[in-house]
Amino acid sequence: MQFPPEVCPVIDELLPLCRALGEGACAVSIGGSYGKGTFDKISDLDFRLFCERRLAPKEAYQEAHARLQAAIDRWAAHGVTIDGCWVRTVQEIDAQVDAWLSGTLPRVDLVWTIWGYHVLTDVYNQMIIDDPDGIIARWHSRLSPYPPQLKQAILDKHLKSVRYWRNDYHYQHKVERGDVVFLASLTARLVHDLIQILFALNETYYAGDGNNLVFVEHFEHVPVGFVERVHTVLYPGTGDGALEEQYRQVCALIDETVALVQDLGQA
Repeated sequence: MQFPPEVCPVIDELLPLCRALGEGACAVSIGGSYGKGTFDKISDLDFRLFCERRLAPKEAYQEAHARLQAAIDRWAAHGVTIDGCWVRTVQEIDAQVDAWLSGTLPRVDLVWTIWGYHVLTDVYNQMIIDDPDGIIARWHSRLSPYPPQLKQAILDKHLKSVRYWRNDYHYQHKVERGDVVFLASLTARLVHDLIQILFALNETYYAGDGNNLVFVEHFEHVPVGFVERVHTVLYPGTGDGALEEQYRQVCALIDETVALVQDLGQA
């Protein structure tokens, strides 16, 4: 993947500053929308440093980080938003990748995520800046082809959720009562479950909280009109019968997605 020309000067300056935060073998990349290839003119830059260990002692790390932050502030004055550099050890990521590929699915809740941090999303969707030791390349090799055990674990988890709520009387009663807070929350959750199912069914690593419908609309295995219908259920309007229609549409999406999984022999 080619870097946009306007980003290249930023990378040239920040690469050595990011590398200075770690010791031993390391790799630097950009994640987020740039890593997924869905960036636009208002996207920020999410730098990643994967290293054997953080720079020590603590005072040296703080000084190196201050130099990085000064550069980030200078670019901000020119309208370039940089979301810092997230430093993680190779050992830490190896352990998380091992867990995911075994089917454990150890999602990590972080304040800046809606549905939790998924390490495979971050590892797979990277624009590599510098990887002389093949750290990120090694992770990518482990993720191709898409592992059957991971696929089944994701399908099992999210099918269980949508099947439960599809016939739950609490859900129906909330519709009858017009409980908009509950319904807004549950609808978003069920849409997320369906999206996770479709990513796994199409053997594509979940793209994270942002722009996942951009990927879904290109999937081979997906209910007809899924993207447009998701927009409809998430924004049902306020007229008479809006919540009842939202409920019917959500149930229909669940039924069609489950049927698709079954037709492909995955459940």
